Amino acid sequence: MNCNRRTFIQQALVAGLQTGIFGGSLLATQTAQATWLAEDFTPGPLSATLKHLYNDAAITQSEAITLKLPRIAENGAVVPITVSTTLAKVSDIAIFVTKNPTPLSGKFKLSPDLEPVVSARIKMAETSEVLAIVTSEGKLYKAFQEVKVTIGGCGG
Repeated sequence: MNCNRRTFIQQALVAGLQTGIFGGSLLATQTAQATWLAEDFTPGPLSATLKHLYNDAAITQSEAITLKLPRIAENGAVVPITVSTTLAKVSDIAIFVTKNPTPLSGKFKLSPDLEPVVSARIKMAETSEVLAIVTSEGKLYKAFQEVKVTIGGCGG
C-alpha cells in the first residue's frame, strides 16, 4: 500500500475522531446527567413553588436535617450551603430561598446508596430564610435558617 504523508494524516485524524466518539459514549451515563425542569424554576412566591412541587403535602420540621451556611453573607451572589441529614432512604433534597424571585435554588435527586449530603453555592436577592426540604421514605421534612445579605444579591 502506498502511504504518503497526506493519507497518513487523514487516517490518523479519522481514527482519533472515532476513538473520541467511542470513548465519550462510554463515559456518559443517563443517571449522571443534570436535567433542567423549567416549570420548577418559574418566578413567583414560595407558596406557589411548594404547591407545584409537593401538592400541599405536609412538611414536618426535623432536627435530623443540618444546614451549614453563613448567618451573614458578605456577597449574596455566592452563598455556600451544605445540607446533610441522618434520615433514612433520602430520595431528594431541595433548597429554597424564600425572598428570591425564583424561590427554588436547586433540587437534587439522590440514590439510596449515597450519603445524603449536598453542597452548592446559591444566589440570594436579599436577606431571607433558606429552606431545605428532604424527601425520606415518601415523607417531607424541612429545616431553615435566616441569612442576612449585606451586599450583592441576585440583582448585582
